[in-house]
Amino acid sequence: MKKFLLMTFIPASPDLGLLILRVWAGLSLFRLHGIEKIVNFSGMLQHFPDPIHVGALPGLLFATLADAICSLLVIIGLMTRLASLIIVINLAIVFIFLHNFSFMQEHGQLVYLYLGIFLSLVAAGAGRISIDNLIK
Repeated sequence: MKKFLLMTFIPASPDLGLLILRVWAGLSLFRLHGIEKIVNFSGMLQHFPDPIHVGALPGLLFATLADAICSLLVIIGLMTRLASLIIVINLAIVFIFLHNFSFMQEHGQLVYLYLGIFLSLVAAGAGRISIDNLIK
């Protein structure tokens, strides 16, 4: 019973853990937000918020970069730390300016969770199971 509780039957692998985290979070972000921005870019431009007063087009372009392109880079483990940083900046803007640091507003908790995941990837990097590691 003690072995089961310590989970010694599953070898510990931080690199496998980072791979799962990257792929899981990246696919989720791309599927829920990236595809929507690519497919419906012009429709979203009509009502896209501008919380930091740079204009709707630059804001939507940055959000598309973060949610679509950077999420795919994170999934494959290419430029993972930089791509995750871009995602973190986008999520921080959303959490601070659109959700007012609130978990109670719609999607506030989801944004906060994504923020923590991608901030962890900025700190940890992609791990050994990645294109980043192959390039080293």
